[in-house]
Amino acid sequence: METMRAAAIDRFGGPEVITMHTLPVPKHTAQEVLIAVDTAGVGIWDLSQRGGSWFEKKEFPLVMGSDGSGVVAAVGSSVRRFKVGDRVYSYSYENPKGGFYAEYVAVVASKVALIPGGLDFLHAGAIPTIGLTALQGVDDALGIEAGENLIIHGASGNVGMLALQFAKLRGARVLATASGSDGIDFVRRLGADEAVDGK
Repeated sequence: METMRAAAIDRFGGPEVITMHTLPVPKHTAQEVLIAVDTAGVGIWDLSQRGGSWFEKKEFPLVMGSDGSGVVAAVGSSVRRFKVGDRVYSYSYENPKGGFYAEYVAVVASKVALIPGGLDFLHAGAIPTIGLTALQGVDDALGIEAGENLIIHGASGNVGMLALQFAKLRGARVLATASGSDGIDFVRRLGADEAVDGK
């Protein structure tokens, strides 16, 4: 496997700048994992990156795709946590070797995790950035502990729904805001102690 297919951009712009390319498979270093991509997530940050407003790299072609999942195809000599064949998910934001809009991506092993049992590639590929954002909010910024109260605005959104579940796992009491009756029902199913319409 010397080359791969990748959806890349040759200039910044709208969706029309994304085109298919044949590119070299990225070479992984001793600290990296080479992942055979199954699923690439799409987030608002990818749109900003494509438009050129949120990314330092100016070398083209640029393979985008910050989030994704797949199977470990190769591991660097210093990597001990993973082996070929492992099901993994990862984020590769601002990765100079490119992102998940390709058949392969090389990612620093510290940004890779095993996919938990019961989670498929499709869902795992959408979680990394929003999951880390929610986890950093609940643990790092707030340090939520059992018995504490937390209000989560937009709890039916991608980050909010994960923050709600992380807070409940830590034993917090959660008041959630969501939009409409379907949003209220959704956050209650996720474990919100109280839910109100945020409109």
